Amino acid sequence: MSYDRAITVFSPDGHLFQVEYAMEAVRRGSTAVGVRGKDCVVLAVERRALAKLQDPRTIRKIVSVDERSVLAFAGLTADARVLINKTRMEAQSYRLTCEDAPSVEYLARYIARTQQKYTQRGGVRPFGIATLLAGFSEEGQPVLYQTDPAGTHSEWKAQVIGGRNAKSLREFLEKNWEEGLEEEKAVRMGVQALLEVVDSGAKNMEICVVRPGGGKAIMDEKDVDAIVKEIEAEAEEGKASKPAEE
Repeated sequence: MSYDRAITVFSPDGHLFQVEYAMEAVRRGSTAVGVRGKDCVVLAVERRALAKLQDPRTIRKIVSVDERSVLAFAGLTADARVLINKTRMEAQSYRLTCEDAPSVEYLARYIARTQQKYTQRGGVRPFGIATLLAGFSEEGQPVLYQTDPAGTHSEWKAQVIGGRNAKSLREFLEKNWEEGLEEEKAVRMGVQALLEVVDSGAKNMEICVVRPGGGKAIMDEKDVDAIVKEIEAEAEEGKASKPAEE
């Protein structure tokens, strides 16, 4: 029997192959990095090269879900559009019912619940995306959540989704992340992680800083380029000083 055909059938060793294939779709997507700072959350995404005549404004990997929440994703863009619209509807429904904005955790839980539903019924397929959801808790603390195609959600201090190098980038974040990061350092860490996978520097990056009160600021390309040049200059200096020491 082909255990990878039917979404609702487990293989003898306990795998749901369609869900694992959806996770592979995420790995083949562009990289997204989230870094939680002391009073901000930085989302940094890789922008794949655009066609010469394509309008870059129509390709967005970072979107607002609600006033308090910003989402970045890796995987299939069309799947992301459907899931984002569902989440926005849920956020509006919550406001109508409770007369308050939904928390980031509530939205992360909703996204994960929706993704899980699509792994348990016949006639549908899993969403081929993972998401990073950034915002602030009701206590005013920055928070970062991740969801995946299996329908799990978890809170992170820093996380990478998508791309073939996610594991090595996660190790880089584990080594360099520290409690109470200032905004400038958090941005720099996000850019530095993306430089491992992006070829043409700032041109193929999108950096978003989420600040208290739901403020979402997309950084200008020239500001990102300045950080990239600074990091590259430091790397060159490091290389130059090594032979001198030897």
